[in-house]
Amino acid sequence: MSEGKDQDQGKGRLSLRPAGRSEVGRTVDAGSVRQSFSHGRSKVVQVEVRKKRGANPAGAGGRSGGARAGAGRTLTAAELAMRQRVLDEQKKEAELAAQREAAQREAEKIRILSAAEEARRKEEEDKRAAEEAQVEAESAEEAEENERKARIDAIRPLEMKAPVVSAVPIPGEVTLAPPVGRLRPLAERAIMPAKPLRPTPAPAARPAADAAGAADKDSAAQTLRLRAGRGMESEDEPRRSPSRKVVPTNRKNSSGGRKGDTGGGRRAGRIDVQAAIEGDDDKTRSLASVRRQRERERRQAELERLRSDQVKVVRDVILPETITVQELANRMAARQGEVIKALMKMGVMATVTQSIDADTAELVVEEFGHRVRRVSEADVELGIEGVEDTPDEMINRAPVVTVMGHVDHGKTSLLDALRTTDVAAGEAGGITQHIGAYQVTLASGAKITFLDTPGHEAFTAMRARGASMTDVVVLVVAADDGVMPQTIEAIKHAKAANVPMIVAINKIDKPGAKPERVCQELLQHEIVVESLGGDVQDIQVSALKRTGLDKLEEAILLQAEILELRANPNRPGEGSVIESRLDRGRGSVASVLVQKGTLRKGDIVVAGAEWGRVRALVDDHGAQVDAAGPSMPVEILGLSGVPAAGAPFVVVENENRAREISEFRQRKLKEHQVAGQVAARGTLDQMLARIQAGDQKEVSVLIKADVQGSAEAIQVTVLKLANEEVGVRVLNASVGQITESDVQLAKASDAVIVAFNVRATVQARQLAQREGVDIRYYSIIYQVADDVEALVRGKQAPKHREKFLGYAEIRKVFEISKVGKVAGCYVTEGVVKRGCGVRLLRDGVVIHEGDLSQLKRFKDDVKEVARSYECGLSFAGYNDLREGDVVECFESELVPA
Repeated sequence: MSEGKDQDQGKGRLSLRPAGRSEVGRTVDAGSVRQSFSHGRSKVVQVEVRKKRGANPAGAGGRSGGARAGAGRTLTAAELAMRQRVLDEQKKEAELAAQREAAQREAEKIRILSAAEEARRKEEEDKRAAEEAQVEAESAEEAEENERKARIDAIRPLEMKAPVVSAVPIPGEVTLAPPVGRLRPLAERAIMPAKPLRPTPAPAARPAADAAGAADKDSAAQTLRLRAGRGMESEDEPRRSPSRKVVPTNRKNSSGGRKGDTGGGRRAGRIDVQAAIEGDDDKTRSLASVRRQRERERRQAELERLRSDQVKVVRDVILPETITVQELANRMAARQGEVIKALMKMGVMATVTQSIDADTAELVVEEFGHRVRRVSEADVELGIEGVEDTPDEMINRAPVVTVMGHVDHGKTSLLDALRTTDVAAGEAGGITQHIGAYQVTLASGAKITFLDTPGHEAFTAMRARGASMTDVVVLVVAADDGVMPQTIEAIKHAKAANVPMIVAINKIDKPGAKPERVCQELLQHEIVVESLGGDVQDIQVSALKRTGLDKLEEAILLQAEILELRANPNRPGEGSVIESRLDRGRGSVASVLVQKGTLRKGDIVVAGAEWGRVRALVDDHGAQVDAAGPSMPVEILGLSGVPAAGAPFVVVENENRAREISEFRQRKLKEHQVAGQVAARGTLDQMLARIQAGDQKEVSVLIKADVQGSAEAIQVTVLKLANEEVGVRVLNASVGQITESDVQLAKASDAVIVAFNVRATVQARQLAQREGVDIRYYSIIYQVADDVEALVRGKQAPKHREKFLGYAEIRKVFEISKVGKVAGCYVTEGVVKRGCGVRLLRDGVVIHEGDLSQLKRFKDDVKEVARSYECGLSFAGYNDLREGDVVECFESELVPA
């Protein structure tokens, strides 16, 4: 930079203004500014400051004019102090800036020196390793050469000249090329000497050039400089062929003949016009450029290593139930074409956008060498049941008792006596048509939870649900009626649920009561009571007289103590849905039985395919509670819909989890319904058979009930009424009042709406009257079954019934031209009518069945011939008549189904 500074001082500033011209009136001030760069270079830049030219000639003058304008007023002491303070601050800032710049330069210098020292040390290590390798190679080559020479001397002992090592071929001599030198790294080749490089001189001047090269090498150890792309030629010059000569460029010295500068290397200082014209404007590479080049080389080497070594990356591929080919290729990081090729080898023709099943995808993944992780949509339900409880966490809980038996054997009356209420009086028809849950607190403080199930044959599903939720089954049998069909069904449910049983023989106060007969009949179903030496407790009670109730309670508590019923109340609630309904004022209401944990107000619950936040908890007495522990029946409000009866419910941690589980279950339920509809249509052969035989008649029914259990029971009842000729199709079986959408659905399908303990809205009733939709209201399930059975019978076609008329014996056969054979008959029984059906019996075997074409007595046609009269008979299309054959006459009549 000192040379550039000398150049600037000696050269002077270029200007077109005469030297002797005055500076007054100038509008431009010229100056110079030195710029410093991060890589250590600095540059002097010429700066011009343009002034404003004023309208006043005095103000438009130069510095002298401004001085004259400001000389009219002297500065005050405050202004002078302010000026001095500003000057001092500027001076301090300049000093601080100079110190910071000096510190930066010193740090940069230290960094460059350390980098140069590291490069020098690495070069020495590489050189030492290369020398050792070269020594070993030379020793090996020498040994090999000696051995080769010995063999040659042994075969042909002639004197041969040793080969000459030279880069230039020598005529008449064996010339060996010199060993290839080590290729220096890019960072080492990027180091530029402190002094400019000179071109390779002629062979005569080579010793001087070697001396200059040694000086340059010593200087390079002190300062690290980056060389331009053209400067690398001086480093690579010794590797070139000696025949190539470098012609030095004759260049004028623009700075007045700088010492030692022959124009071979990078110029220092500012580039002038002459240097730019001559083309000496090469730029140097920065450290950042070198780092980028090193990073590119490293990445390329890593890529080459991976390609050469064929390093396989094994991934964990997650496979759902179905996956597209494109997504499978992305998860394996493989080409789509390779995946399609693998599928084609397996015999699967699939495009990129087509989906394949998880089993096929697993085979493809294993073929590519990756690990497979199978997942399913049902994984959203994992972990909702919670962990198993330890014995230390559990406490005693109340037993859950299900009362089962035949219809009208006094189950609900027995519960009324225990609860001191009157539920049976509110049941339509005097029979229970809902499943109820109650909790009774005894005088001793013990609690018992009762589940009351219907006894009608249609409520089989309710009895099965009650048996699955219970701890003890109380089988109620009337002493005057004995074991009945639903009693046998209740016994089967109790055995299937593997729960203990207690037999309560009710109605012992009636005159015709025979408790012993009940015990004898139970033996037929493998129920041996204690009075007969068995292990099943039997208690004789009377719900009307309230006798034997205390013994029944003691028997239940004894059985519960034997079972050791325990539960953990300090965990999220779990249980089962007993019954569900749609209340007009409260929305979806579900009666649930808590089996584990505690259900609290505000919990997020998933019940079957529905979910919601518990807004209120109502016990069996109609009072709101804040929490429900194990074995406690409650009603919950706040669900999004009406859950299926018998479905499990569980408390989850957040709404997102509840929504995911609910959507998954609803999707599965919808798929199951669609599959059922497809299966109901039958196969193609069955459809063609129905088309050929004529469309099957059917009765469409839309069921609306007050609770879910009743809707299920009515659906099962009406489906049992179908036969081969008339089918029964249930469009929908749901709970809640009848709405306009239900009426429109019934209108579209020509269906009958069965309303069980529900009513239609005003709008739905008006729409049904306009559209002619039949809405039938019921409160007893017997009436539903009778009316639907009448509808099925009304759809059946009338049947043909055969009516016997009489017999006639053939006495003589006559041959008449143009008519055929005519049989002369004698009526032995009944009458023979014209146009009736006939059967020809020969030796007691029917050989022909057809119609009678003509009936004559003498020569006259008659309508009928009575017994003991003779007549002539002619058969339509049949002439094989013989004497002694018997003709049976009959006619068909239509009978309503």
